[in-house]
Amino acid sequence: MLVTYLEASRDLCETDSILFGAALAVCRIIGAKLSTAGRATGQSSAIPAWRIRIEERIAKARALIGRLICFRSGNTRPRIVCTVRMAFAGTNVSLSLPDIMQKLTERIDDLKQKIAAWVKRIRRYTERSTRFNQNRLFQSDQKRLYKSLERPIVSGTGPAPNQANMVAFWRSLWSEPVNHNEGPWTEVVVSQCASITPMDPVIITPDDVAEAVRRAPNWKSPGLDGLHHYWLKGFMVCHSVLARQFQEALNQISLPSLFTTGITHLVP
Repeated sequence: MLVTYLEASRDLCETDSILFGAALAVCRIIGAKLSTAGRATGQSSAIPAWRIRIEERIAKARALIGRLICFRSGNTRPRIVCTVRMAFAGTNVSLSLPDIMQKLTERIDDLKQKIAAWVKRIRRYTERSTRFNQNRLFQSDQKRLYKSLERPIVSGTGPAPNQANMVAFWRSLWSEPVNHNEGPWTEVVVSQCASITPMDPVIITPDDVAEAVRRAPNWKSPGLDGLHHYWLKGFMVCHSVLARQFQEALNQISLPSLFTTGITHLVP
């Protein structure tokens, strides 16, 4: 189906929209999850459901330990007594037994051991998930993996930067036109380059596009179009169309803004 649409494509923007539509159609057919925050996708930071369940168990166990300790210290309020009875529900333990304090201590120790086991399970699952993500990232983007391993942990403490000041600072560098004063060094550079033979005209072939796509990481952060290199590798029929349209853009010395606009993230 792509062949028919790509043959009618007039420029790179149309080709990009066609490829994005094809990728979206594939995701819907196979039932893949899609981001609803726009075309540019990002990594999800949601806490896994299994971790939420275990953390809820830990919170309930800690609250129960607090009630049991209060009862053991002599607090006999109705709510505390009711909680203690629920803690021993299904057992032969009664609050009127002479060794109830020993039973309370055993129950508290049992809950503490469960909490320690749950915490260890979270740690084990987290380490396993980290190893899995690192292995997958090693296969798709080794450079990004090494950067993540070398990057120091950034502390979230301290005063937050002022947004207005940051915008004003970077706008003064990127948005304001600047008149550069060219010195005599430019004439020296021109004279040195006069003897250089001009390069031959660049001819972009489908093989060039295929090789460039092959070398690119599959899931490298996409541009504003949200289209990953993975799809360009899969939709091989687009290579010849991209080669022709990139050649036209090179000859006309013009690229659409879609290919020259990006998002800049300030790293603290």
